[in-house]
Amino acid sequence: MKRTNILIYPLAILKLVIPYLLQNNLYEPHRDEFLYLAEAHHLAWGYLEVPPLLSFFAWLTHLFGHDMFWVKFWPDLFGMFTFIIAAKAVQKLGGGAFATFLVFLPFVFGAYLRLFFLFQPNTPEVFFWTLISYSLLRYIQTKKNKYLYILGIAIGLGMISKYSVAFFVVSILAGLLLTRQRRIFGNEKLYYAGGIAILIFLPTALWEYNHHFPVIVHMKELNKYQLQYINPVSFLVDQLLMNLPCVFIWLAGLYFLIFSFDARRYRVFAWAYVFVIILLLVLHGKNYYSLGVYPILFAFGAYHLEQWSFRRAKAWRYAFILIPIVLGVIFIPLLLPVSSPAGLANYYKTMHMEKTGLLKWEDLKNHPLPQDFADMLGWEEMTQKAAEGYNSLDDSDKAHTFLFCDNYGEAGAVNYYRYKYNLPEAHSDNGTFLYWLPKNVHIDNLLLITDDTAEMQHPFVKDFVSATVVGRVTNKYAREYGSLIILFKGANDTINEMFREKIKNDFVKYNKSY
Repeated sequence: MKRTNILIYPLAILKLVIPYLLQNNLYEPHRDEFLYLAEAHHLAWGYLEVPPLLSFFAWLTHLFGHDMFWVKFWPDLFGMFTFIIAAKAVQKLGGGAFATFLVFLPFVFGAYLRLFFLFQPNTPEVFFWTLISYSLLRYIQTKKNKYLYILGIAIGLGMISKYSVAFFVVSILAGLLLTRQRRIFGNEKLYYAGGIAILIFLPTALWEYNHHFPVIVHMKELNKYQLQYINPVSFLVDQLLMNLPCVFIWLAGLYFLIFSFDARRYRVFAWAYVFVIILLLVLHGKNYYSLGVYPILFAFGAYHLEQWSFRRAKAWRYAFILIPIVLGVIFIPLLLPVSSPAGLANYYKTMHMEKTGLLKWEDLKNHPLPQDFADMLGWEEMTQKAAEGYNSLDDSDKAHTFLFCDNYGEAGAVNYYRYKYNLPEAHSDNGTFLYWLPKNVHIDNLLLITDDTAEMQHPFVKDFVSATVVGRVTNKYAREYGSLIILFKGANDTINEMFREKIKNDFVKYNKSY
């Protein structure tokens, strides 16, 4: 155990450092990261898209200066702790140094490299899925009730990080019912642990209730515009592709759990995996929604491969390490923005990466960069050009100018950079920004940032005295490429009434008490 402890923590530090060494400074925060960073200025027990936990870390990010180091620090930290838990699981199974190193590889040569680079709810979610698994593993091994309490805390905190933790909880419960571990339901401490989870989640549940469950409307929209296009076959193939360099490790873990006599008391984790995949297939979940279920499989797989190679031939261990490293190095430029946009685009073209499907966006078309990378470009350019338009006004006009954005990425980016460029607060009716709109807005002048390149052709333009395009996003690799910054001056009563009606309709969709 001492040998593995000595190895775990240096590897954990390495996991923490690697993303900082690899990321290219030409990239900015991600579109979604701007939304979650904005939540720190409006702390609440819930938001339209997500529960509140990430907003606390966003608040810390702003407290420490909100530069890219701190934006990336929290997901990186969750990644480090997720690895530590997976490595501890290996250790408690009886794995040695080789298995510990093997379970480290997926965190640097697979989807987790990108997952734990983005400041998004998926990062604490995957951590808590893994902690749930570890707590149950340790309870199965020791029958100590303290692990049930840790399980309850992990479920509660997981539910306030991302609601999809419920998928895993349901799957674990179903798995317990189908195995000898169903005896756990006779332990009253399990219900105390459930009470702890409920108490942690209760304020967020009450927030959802008081706001008429906006998450349901959000999920319906997500299903309408994104999830319905997910192909079940593609989803299953993606389960292999997401961790392609290390796929044999989790497959070995699943095989071990299903077929090994020695693993029969842990079979609940195999059933949990099956139920998670079935649930996500039925609900048209995105491929990465399942990422939380794999760290425990990697732990079992690393342990099994270590035992198998010890019995058969230790020479296999070289292959088990070299395969992830060789394949992983090839795929790193798809997982992290390690080079300039032009450099990455050329690399993908040379390597024919479009055949992997990893360059396909939500529009189901291939693009020069992965969508996540394109969502990290163009934001400061957009804000700078908005500032140029705003500063073309005299002080009197500035005082009566409303800055409005079509989507939460634009509004979040402007608010992230606005102090640097002396801009007023940006508003939007997209996503959670809808809740933060000031009541009874009266528009005299409107500085609009829009991704609708035909905005100037709409009839409402005539309801202003003048309308001028003052800038556009010119970074061809940015997802916001072509987005316009338009300065409208001299709004009439018609446009104000139209705007108020639009906001009211948007709000009623999520909150019937408007």
